[in-house]
Amino acid sequence: MSKAFTRETDTADDDDDLDGAPALPAGTRNYITPGGYARLRAELLTLNDDDRPKVVEAVHWAAKNGDRSENGDYIYGKKRLREIDKRIRFLTKRLEIAEIADPSVHHGQDQVFFGATVTYADEAGLERTVTILGIDEADTLSGQVSWISPIARALLKSREGDVVKLVTPAGAQEIEVLKVAYGIER
Repeated sequence: MSKAFTRETDTADDDDDLDGAPALPAGTRNYITPGGYARLRAELLTLNDDDRPKVVEAVHWAAKNGDRSENGDYIYGKKRLREIDKRIRFLTKRLEIAEIADPSVHHGQDQVFFGATVTYADEAGLERTVTILGIDEADTLSGQVSWISPIARALLKSREGDVVKLVTPAGAQEIEVLKVAYGIER
């Protein structure tokens, strides 16, 4: 059977699974900071204006070289083009439904809202600092958590000095909010 009649393994149905990005829970908004929105938009423009045209040109050149079934440049280029198109679709969908929430309007307050950097202590006295950001911009390795994460849900609307209950797979524990700050994004 010819390869022309076989099904591709990549489909457009799994756009929300791209790069491990979580799907939005039903009925929620896609909150994002102005800086996060700008970064995603810049990535989309780079993919559309720089990366995709270069790959299309490379695939076009490789296609002119003859037998496509054994042409590595052509095969890799087509695969890369599918990846770029998939990321473009994902970013376009996420930016269309994004709701920009500026954390600087809460500057100087001691209550936890979206965009806050919160320092808290657990029952063992271990202090941690997290910044509550949007689903598409949070990076746990940098101390940033999504606003739908369990720790963020426990902290939201609390104030400095409050003790809140955090439910984890290991069980419930109490954490104390030590400091709330709104400032420059990390």
